[in-house]
Amino acid sequence: MARSLDESLSFFKDKISDSIRSKRSISVTTHIDCDGLTSGSIITKALVRAGANCTVRTSKEFSNNTLESLKNDSRDLHIVTDLGGGFATKLDKTLGEDWIILDHHQIPDEEMDNQNVINSWKYGIDGGADICAGGMAYLASVAIDEKNTDLSAVAIVSALGDRQDKGEKRSFTGKNFEIANTAKKQGLVDIDLDLLLVGRETRPLADALASTLQPFIDGLTWNRGACHSLLDSSGVNLKEDGRWRVPAELDEGEKKQVIEAVTEFISGENATEIMSELVGYTYTFPREDSKSFLRDGREFSTMLNSCGRINRPGVGIAVCMGDRDKILTEAEDIRADYRKMIRECMNVLSNQRWRVSESKECIMVNGEDVVPETMTGTISSLLAGSPKNSGKIVILRTKAEDNTVKFSSRKSFGCRTEINLSDIMRTGAEKFDGIGGGHNAAAGAKITRDKLDEFLNYLEVNVVNVSGTDNS
Repeated sequence: MARSLDESLSFFKDKISDSIRSKRSISVTTHIDCDGLTSGSIITKALVRAGANCTVRTSKEFSNNTLESLKNDSRDLHIVTDLGGGFATKLDKTLGEDWIILDHHQIPDEEMDNQNVINSWKYGIDGGADICAGGMAYLASVAIDEKNTDLSAVAIVSALGDRQDKGEKRSFTGKNFEIANTAKKQGLVDIDLDLLLVGRETRPLADALASTLQPFIDGLTWNRGACHSLLDSSGVNLKEDGRWRVPAELDEGEKKQVIEAVTEFISGENATEIMSELVGYTYTFPREDSKSFLRDGREFSTMLNSCGRINRPGVGIAVCMGDRDKILTEAEDIRADYRKMIRECMNVLSNQRWRVSESKECIMVNGEDVVPETMTGTISSLLAGSPKNSGKIVILRTKAEDNTVKFSSRKSFGCRTEINLSDIMRTGAEKFDGIGGGHNAAAGAKITRDKLDEFLNYLEVNVVNVSGTDNS
């Protein structure tokens, strides 16, 4: 019988307390994306504060190889965050009772009663919208010690990184809303309605619009000249006293002018829904330096994704743990490199149209030799965020290590299909001896290359040919 969330958190606290008291060492293994780096950092910081002997490491996936490395690890207790769904039985056989998962991805029914799996779905909490792994790690850290409520600010970053700002005007819902309110009451975050542009307080307006990737707007994204012309024609003063103005300096009337100009540029039936991506609640951390990119929650999350996706996760963890010295310069450089890589990938996919197979309801994209394995989620999200792909399912594949193929799937704006991508990817991957899973609207899979044609046929039958029926 599944425990309640409070019972599971109490179980977690007792297990940690016993380990610390008996001087047992603890390892934390977490994912490389923003949610992974934040969740791993949150629980690691809580453990360090409690006096635990612990280490943290990252993994781009949880596989049999990961399981074997935990088996051979000298640490006594293993905590896994933002990973591990579907591996509970193997973890039981390999590690006995010496493991715990803190996660939010959808899991098989047989894992619901496993006490070592502390997953939001077990407690009736939507892990795709109302809490992420960072939030679960935060709840676990507060269970260890209520003083850890200051880690709520990092949990906000995790939710933004996992794009869980799905409430009205990009607000949080469920547990995320509660966590954000805790941070607000402690003066850790300011929550306001504003334009959701990159560099709200630091970049000239045209640069901010051109640098904003969500939504990805063909003709504006990365095109500063086009953005400058559009904004100039809108009547907004781009300069003041010889200095370029930043988005945060616009008054409400000017913000409305910007929104109207971009809306007219996009046009189309989904313009209103797409434009909702450009206005909504912002999350500003007032204790960060006024000129730091860490001050804006969404930019903070982008930096963390950058670190993980280009194999520098340690930098992201250091920042989450509180390092604000030279590491910030390194993080800024990583973020710049990451954005350059995104631009290069998107340009190739845009120009090499043979890579894209498109039906009325689904887009299949071949990113092999272009998109790095670690960036499939990022690129598929950008493709799904493009107005021209609205209403469709996007499935991207690319080469992965050990002669495997990585798939990433996303539901775009206006996609009404009832297809559960997590079920599709997990079931399909297992059918062909691979691994897969995720969320209803965002999931991934990995299979060996010799099963590629069979897996593509499976997707053709279960996604491409049925999404249109469900989407009606």
